[in-house]
Amino acid sequence: MEDKKSSESLDFRKRRKVKDPHLSQDTFVVQNLHLKNINIDSLIRTIRGQKVMVDFDLAMLYGVKNKRLNEQVKRNIERFPDDFMFQLTKEEWDALRSQIAATKTPEDEAITFLRSQIATTKDLSKIRTLPYAFTRNGIGMLSSVLGSDTAVAMNIRIMRAFTANQQIMEANSILFKRVFHLEQHQQETDEKINQILIKMDEQSPKLLPEQVFRTGCVWDAWSYISDLVRSAKKRIILIDNFVDDRILSLLDKRADGVSATIHSRYYEQFRTDLKKHNEQYPTIDFVQLPHKNHDRFLIIDDKVYFLGASLKDIGTSLCAVKEMEMSPETLLSLLK
Repeated sequence: MEDKKSSESLDFRKRRKVKDPHLSQDTFVVQNLHLKNINIDSLIRTIRGQKVMVDFDLAMLYGVKNKRLNEQVKRNIERFPDDFMFQLTKEEWDALRSQIAATKTPEDEAITFLRSQIATTKDLSKIRTLPYAFTRNGIGMLSSVLGSDTAVAMNIRIMRAFTANQQIMEANSILFKRVFHLEQHQQETDEKINQILIKMDEQSPKLLPEQVFRTGCVWDAWSYISDLVRSAKKRIILIDNFVDDRILSLLDKRADGVSATIHSRYYEQFRTDLKKHNEQYPTIDFVQLPHKNHDRFLIIDDKVYFLGASLKDIGTSLCAVKEMEMSPETLLSLLK
């Protein structure tokens, strides 16, 4: 009975460990069913601008010791030129090790378990020799060097993973080119619009302390005064002998909460227009001038502007608008 058990145990070990004639006598290929669940894409890394796999991951996939894999490579070093394999620098290895530690997933735990099962590197921090990185061509060559059925079968999976990875990169490359083209086109459009806005800004009147409008510049003058009205924060006071319904429309451009007052001479038509306006829109107050004034003034908050023409006629002939040093209260006191 004991002999039968011993025979069965020996037979089990034979099924679990198969000597590889292409490797040294103490190296065994371990059949591990968990390998089929490993996501090979997660083991493909970008180093020096190339898609590669490092030796300890390949050893885990092939089911061999990392040391034995590198020994076989060294015995056949003529098959691994620089574009097939290269050794990582210390900086590259430190960066890769940090990346692996920072992005550890449950699958990484399974990979660590498999490494320990096949007696490869258990702890990446204990690696004394800088790892080797294998390109797609180098990995293809590994199957011929190792020669085991496991290595050949695993290489087929790895090659398919590299192909799928390349196809994804090519598809993304086309998408990136389209996005870049759109962004470039958008940037060119934005630059053209910006140039148009700059040109418009250069040609439009500014809120300068003083402004002169030549004959016929009605729109420029009206636009300038409109901007002054919009800039008011507290109050607008117009002192002008001659006003009409156009002035009401102009003052309606003021912000909410800004008061508006017109000091002018009495005209029946304007008072009628003002009454109808105030029934529908924010109130504009009217103050009868005690006497006729020659000049016109516009008060915006605490600033006083001298107007070279009545607002309703501004820009029809040569005229100026100039900010004065006088305070609004001083000016208003002179109206009495």
